[in-house]
Amino acid sequence: MKLVAILGSPHGIKGTTGQMLEALVAGAKENGAEVETFVLARMEVQPCRACDVCHKTGECAIEDDFGRIKRAMLAAEGIVLASPNYIFSVTAQMKALLDRTCGPLHLQAFEGKYGAVVVSSGGDGSEEVERYMIRFLRSHNLWTAGSIGAAAWELGDPARRAQILQGAAKLGTRLVQAIANKETFADQMAERRAFHERMKQLVAMRKADWPYEYEYWQARGRP
Repeated sequence: MKLVAILGSPHGIKGTTGQMLEALVAGAKENGAEVETFVLARMEVQPCRACDVCHKTGECAIEDDFGRIKRAMLAAEGIVLASPNYIFSVTAQMKALLDRTCGPLHLQAFEGKYGAVVVSSGGDGSEEVERYMIRFLRSHNLWTAGSIGAAAWELGDPARRAQILQGAAKLGTRLVQAIANKETFADQMAERRAFHERMKQLVAMRKADWPYEYEYWQARGRP
């Protein structure tokens, strides 16, 4: 089983979010998963230019590290997104990556995979960012196994820190179990179907402009 973990913190793996992600990854590995971690602070992922090339040809026109990350996401069975809360949203590094997945989004290319989310916050507010990244994963037609958020001060308290990291490890275990058992979640079904239909209609409407995406759907019997 292959998982991809993507960390959007500028502090890298040593930061608060990175520590929580490491605990999740450890939990996944203890249950037999192979995990590849991408630290965006060490990579180059430029913002989307809205050039439409990916919709026309299937490949992004920007030459940077996004292509490698996208290929890993396509090959994986599970995707974990981790970001600190930066003014009610994800970091700029994470947002650039999410925006660059507009091609796979139109194709629903990650359909059937599983996801989880990790968020840290200076104070309160991790829940809002957790919801945002969970929604992102579900819009790509992933089943979501859960999320975990914590405030930085909590990780400074030894007892609370142990609880949080244990919770992150349990989320890694939960994600692996969901994948292994091919679980589905009734409460996520309507949201996934609605966005799937939205993308199908969008691509059909723009078929003259986005030939690659229209042909992709046609080839899979999804007019």
